[in-house]
Amino acid sequence: MEEMNNQEEYELVRERIKTRPINRKKLFRRTVITAAMAVIFGVLACITFLVLEPVFSNMLTPEEEPVPDEIRIPLDEEETSPEDFILEDEEEPRTQIIYQETERTTTSLEDYQNLYNEMYDLAKTCQKSLVTVTGVSQDVDWFNNSYESEDVTTGLIVANNGIELLILTDGSILKDSENIEVTFFNELVAPGTIKESDKNTGLAIVGVPVDSLTATLLDPDIIAKLGNSKTNRLMFAPVIALGRPIGNTVSYETGMITYKANSYNLIDNNYDMFVTDMNGTASSNGVIFNLSGEVLGIIYQKNKALDKNYLCALGISDLKRSIERMSNGRKRAYLGVIGTDVTLDAISQGVPVGAYVLEIDMESAAMKAGIQSGDVITKVDGYEITTFMVFTEAISSHQPEDEVVLTIKRLSGDEYREMEVTVTLSE
Repeated sequence: MEEMNNQEEYELVRERIKTRPINRKKLFRRTVITAAMAVIFGVLACITFLVLEPVFSNMLTPEEEPVPDEIRIPLDEEETSPEDFILEDEEEPRTQIIYQETERTTTSLEDYQNLYNEMYDLAKTCQKSLVTVTGVSQDVDWFNNSYESEDVTTGLIVANNGIELLILTDGSILKDSENIEVTFFNELVAPGTIKESDKNTGLAIVGVPVDSLTATLLDPDIIAKLGNSKTNRLMFAPVIALGRPIGNTVSYETGMITYKANSYNLIDNNYDMFVTDMNGTASSNGVIFNLSGEVLGIIYQKNKALDKNYLCALGISDLKRSIERMSNGRKRAYLGVIGTDVTLDAISQGVPVGAYVLEIDMESAAMKAGIQSGDVITKVDGYEITTFMVFTEAISSHQPEDEVVLTIKRLSGDEYREMEVTVTLSE
């Protein structure tokens, strides 16, 4: 009886477990939410990786900045004329002139036209080395309305350092420009920046990133070939003027070099200048080419001693050192001396051989060192100075803030006395 009671009690407390029915809608909704969260998480992870990967990559293995190639421009030496080899005691040989009848040839108008056609074809080839450089700046008129002003000049492609195409141009009109645009022969326009400038001449080098240019503009053939303006065959040489030789309009002129002007004396440097028979204006700019397609000079109308009605040019040979320095982004070492060579007549009167000081630039390193006009610089750091050009080369091989020891000779009474001064070159 007791056993039956226990059995009944057990039946009362025993529960029956039933399987809960599946809510398919709820399960589907949770599955969709979980999948969506996974997708969102994946997208966020990808975005985070893409953003932070370069940062951590540069921190762990920083990329090296591309280094531009060093630009090297060979310098030209003054050619010695045949007369320099004639000794004073030697009698100059007489030239016997023999007249010989030759068959006369006639030149037709067609031959004349063909000659100019060839010069025009050469000019088109040289034109590829030229660009138009435009300086854009913001101005305000009398009514407080802002507007853009543009200054335009010619540029010459002189080098490619692997990062930038380097262009020689008149930097004096670009100094106040907010933006610089360079237009190439194929009408492509690219941004440019001034790398370095030369206050002596006002010239500057403008760099244009190569990644903004087409393959055509990266062809080495469009880089200008710099000729030799110190050759004895410069006088009466036929030349072509390209760029803007008649002013602000793109133009083309042909003519010849009529004479070589006296040395253009500027601070720490002298420049050869030559004059042509081609018409010019005060605003003329551009490049002078010879008939081999080489650059002989940069049109330069700023020398007040020369007639601006004719095209004048700075000889390219004297600009090569400056072009190389600016192309490599180096500052110019500055002493502050305006001078010239000591002439043979002066040497015969007892003036020492060296760089003769005509003038000292005020507030310059030379002025602070006590150098005076009339001094003759005979050595730079022990290196013998024979001409002002040699002096220029010695100074330009230094950097700003370098110390140099100058050996100078100063007239004291009836004789020159030697002294040494230490000068810290400035920028």
